[in-house]
Amino acid sequence: MTLDSMFSSGTEKMEKTIAQMKKEFASIRTGRANPMILDKVLVEYYGAPTPLRQLSQVSVQDGTTLVIAPYDKTILKDVEKALVKADLGINPNSDGIVVRLIFPPLTTDKRKEICKDVKKVCEESKVAIRNIRRDLADELKKLEKSENLSEDMVKDNQDKIQKLTDKYIKIADDVSAEKEKEVLTV
Repeated sequence: MTLDSMFSSGTEKMEKTIAQMKKEFASIRTGRANPMILDKVLVEYYGAPTPLRQLSQVSVQDGTTLVIAPYDKTILKDVEKALVKADLGINPNSDGIVVRLIFPPLTTDKRKEICKDVKKVCEESKVAIRNIRRDLADELKKLEKSENLSEDMVKDNQDKIQKLTDKYIKIADDVSAEKEKEVLTV
């Protein structure tokens, strides 16, 4: 492995960590209807757990209501069961044709609780980024031995690894702060 490939691999892994964090943030409830919270909901369909969003059309109505219209109307009860089982904190309402999820306004306490979850997800991402830094440092040590790199070159690359880590830690903090702001906005 060369220094360039080591850094591109590390950068790619850190990018994936940030992308995963953003994906997790998308599934955190903010008081507004967001179809992304249904990403983890699985419906029992012909004996196989199937993602709800593959089985139905999901639309946002008036900002606080999700309307779920299954393509196959015979699975309406299964969709309701899956939504209750997913424990989203919202009870599904069915009219026999579509299922509605009405998002109640969040209380201040609930918003603070959600912010704690956001911070936890951010901290997990930062730990993952630091683990990638450690792996890069280990890789640099291996390269130092195998290619007889000079002390200056090793030191420069250690600084480069730290700068890369700091950059992605800052991105994680910024994304987290943005999500907290979104959660706390009434």
